Amino acid sequence: MQEAELHDLSDDADYAASQQQGSASIMRCDSGKKSSSSEPEGAQIVYLKDNVTIHPTQFASERISGRLKLIKQGSSLFMTWIPYKGQSTNARLSEKDRNLYTIRAVPFADVRSIRRHTPALGWQYIIVVLSFGLAFPPLYFYNGGVREFLATVKQHVLLVRSAEDANVFLVNDFQNPLQRTLSSLELPRAVSIASVPSTPVSVGESSSQQNEERTDVSASIPQYNGRQRQKGHDPARDISIQVLEKFSLVTKFARETTSQLFRETHSNGFGPLERRNSNQSALDYSHKSSEYKEDVPVQSPVDPDPLEFDKLSLVWGKPRQPPLGLEEWATFLDSEGRVVDPKALRKRIFYGGVEHKFRKEVWAILLGYHSYESTYAEREYQKSIKKTEYETIKNQWQSISPGQAKRFTKFRERKGLIEKDVVRTDRSLSFYDGDDNPNVNLLRDILLTYSFYNFDLGYCQGMSDLLSPILFVMEDESESFWCFVALMERLGPNFNRDQNGMHSQLFALSKLVEMLDRPLHKYFEQNDCLNYFFCFRWILLQFKRELEYEQTMRLWEVLWTHYLSEHLHLYVCVAILKRYRGKIMGEQMDFDTLLKFINELSGQIELDAILRDAEALCICAGENGAACIPPGTPPSLPVDNGLFYSQQDDEVL
Repeated sequence: MQEAELHDLSDDADYAASQQQGSASIMRCDSGKKSSSSEPEGAQIVYLKDNVTIHPTQFASERISGRLKLIKQGSSLFMTWIPYKGQSTNARLSEKDRNLYTIRAVPFADVRSIRRHTPALGWQYIIVVLSFGLAFPPLYFYNGGVREFLATVKQHVLLVRSAEDANVFLVNDFQNPLQRTLSSLELPRAVSIASVPSTPVSVGESSSQQNEERTDVSASIPQYNGRQRQKGHDPARDISIQVLEKFSLVTKFARETTSQLFRETHSNGFGPLERRNSNQSALDYSHKSSEYKEDVPVQSPVDPDPLEFDKLSLVWGKPRQPPLGLEEWATFLDSEGRVVDPKALRKRIFYGGVEHKFRKEVWAILLGYHSYESTYAEREYQKSIKKTEYETIKNQWQSISPGQAKRFTKFRERKGLIEKDVVRTDRSLSFYDGDDNPNVNLLRDILLTYSFYNFDLGYCQGMSDLLSPILFVMEDESESFWCFVALMERLGPNFNRDQNGMHSQLFALSKLVEMLDRPLHKYFEQNDCLNYFFCFRWILLQFKRELEYEQTMRLWEVLWTHYLSEHLHLYVCVAILKRYRGKIMGEQMDFDTLLKFINELSGQIELDAILRDAEALCICAGENGAACIPPGTPPSLPVDNGLFYSQQDDEVL
């Protein structure tokens, strides 16, 4: 009886009210199924909703509408969302954009949770989170249908309301729901999926407004051609490799099951080629799938770089300079310590970085902990004030007794995750090496304190990587904390539960590559790589895993200057991809091969050359490049940049 109560959603007014609607919808779908010959035997469309919308940017006017389906095949339930063809609310959204966000053949066995959002003003939407942490972009129901959607899911899979958030529904949660609620809410590994996956050959819509589309589902488990996937050297340590490998499994699953289910007939308005593809038997497709990839790379002709990249760097990418030294640094300050010309200082750091021995002073200014206009005396005074504030926040979690901790699930879970991560963070450095290293304890204390400072965001895996160089440079607990706070004001959206920050950056990156290297972008599109998810680790950790520690600090201080662009890191991504475009295209890398190749670039990137290339690309892109990046895309700063001068009243919230 207790188990039945856990799994029963009859107390949900939305669910109860949707029972009749859900039944009617299923009847309608079943009726349509019987009259259609486009589906294989045993497949049922149990839910269908038109005009379900995704917003690729923060602008309400830019949206992509499509058809959401739930399909039952055997004992499995699948979800698809196919955008309408030839319809757009904004000229900036191309057909490629719509294909980028297509969702195909997602089995609910791989879904962790569904979060329902019901704002007082505006439209309802849901966020579907996969079991390995990836989150789809929000799906907006402009014409209603969320209740019916949940009711239909409930009829086919185990759906449990979260014990801590009534708007979170856990899928296939066979354990105690309370023990898994934190992961469903925090989503430390979540990242927004632009396309899971993208398989253009499987999309076919009619010319009518209703757009009959092929749905890509299979009840069989895909076989991976006997290939063993190579893991990272330490998958427990490397968050991005974990997530990306999981993502590639989803990609490959859909690629091998695409065109196997719900094939359209001749009457669907396909061209001759599409009809021929759609009428292939499953046996023919399976045979071709097994021959999809050769073990030995085959060099293919590579389309030339339209920008003549090497010449471009020579023309616009200025030579790198030596790091800013102590004597030169003094010339930028007046007698009281104010920075006389902030723009000139940022330009100098952009082209050469800073000598390590006085990074502590410069980083505090670059990050906004101290203002450019502050004097020596004002900076010392601020340090003492902020240290007191830090100790106050730290005392909040230090004063939690063991008895309180037993009843504080979120605190226990966050503390446990932090303690596991810090002992695996940069332990090869002498600064963090050895047992009972006090600096490792400082990492833990700062991250725990930050989880109380920003309780909504809390702690997510990857934050320890961002804090480590700051503590290494600042060598002070309080100052490291406040510099980390300033950095998270820029990068925090990368770790949001809905992952809109990562989503917007990957989208902007795709548009920049399309503008700066159309042949490469077209190659990614043809090889199911248009989501650019292989660049996830670069963006999330700001290239920390790709560079040596000193190079990471040099790159970060260059990025923090915001000299040419606050989004220079995206141009760095483009520069790296263009540097290796010949190998990527010549060896015909698919998503899995490209993912492995990108991860193996760690330690092989020449920073000075890449920065020079990124500068040239940024100058070449100009205003058109800036227009590719939606406003608010990380690491942009908040509108009010008075972070450390006017927020005392807000810190208690």
